[in-house]
Amino acid sequence: MGQKVRPTGFRVGIMTDWASAWYANKRDFSELLIEDFRIRKFIAAYLTKTKDRKDQRPAIAKIRIERTRERVSVMVYSSRVGAIIGKKGEKIDKLTKALEKLTRRHIEVKTIEVTRPEIDAQIIAEDIAEQLEKRSSFRRTMKTAMQRAMEGGAKGIKLQLSGRLGGAEMARCEKSMEGSIPLSTLRAKVDYGFSEASTAQGNIGIKCWVNNGDFVTGEINDTTDAQAGGLKRPQRRRRG
Repeated sequence: MGQKVRPTGFRVGIMTDWASAWYANKRDFSELLIEDFRIRKFIAAYLTKTKDRKDQRPAIAKIRIERTRERVSVMVYSSRVGAIIGKKGEKIDKLTKALEKLTRRHIEVKTIEVTRPEIDAQIIAEDIAEQLEKRSSFRRTMKTAMQRAMEGGAKGIKLQLSGRLGGAEMARCEKSMEGSIPLSTLRAKVDYGFSEASTAQGNIGIKCWVNNGDFVTGEINDTTDAQAGGLKRPQRRRRG
């Protein structure tokens, strides 16, 4: 990771797969890339709008997009799949129609449950943001999140909160770390999550890094029931 904040870009194509899995020529590439950004932004805003706050907030870990000539497949990874699907699939049907109206393409929305949200960096950051918006103590919230992650099997966790913490007049940055977060080890599966908490004093930024094992040794903590989406490393053939 080195001096880079986000470790995923350092590992894409080496140990982890792309979040957008499709191919396009030079003429269409930029247009489709911007469309992917709009889809992700729209889903995050649509699922967390004020009307739906009565229910549990759907914790979105990541959104993976795959494209073919006929359709666009959008896979939403969340620990609260029921909040996205709704009763008899009402909410997910409305979301699909809204996305089709936005992109003017045939959209297929799939939900994948995150079975271990306590070690998913993005869900941890979202949960801390939700607690801070409810006026919880930031130190207690950080400590609780770190304890859950370490008890859940994480090798290490690092949290950084920035803003007017505790309603202070001057903004500051608070960091807390437990376990090991390797900075320049590509084989380490370091997940990153970012979220913002909207408080009365202003926005508070939450950054989270979680070390979920090693790709080479195979000691990886997968947050879903499916296998990890990492790229298989080619085995070296021994001579002689």
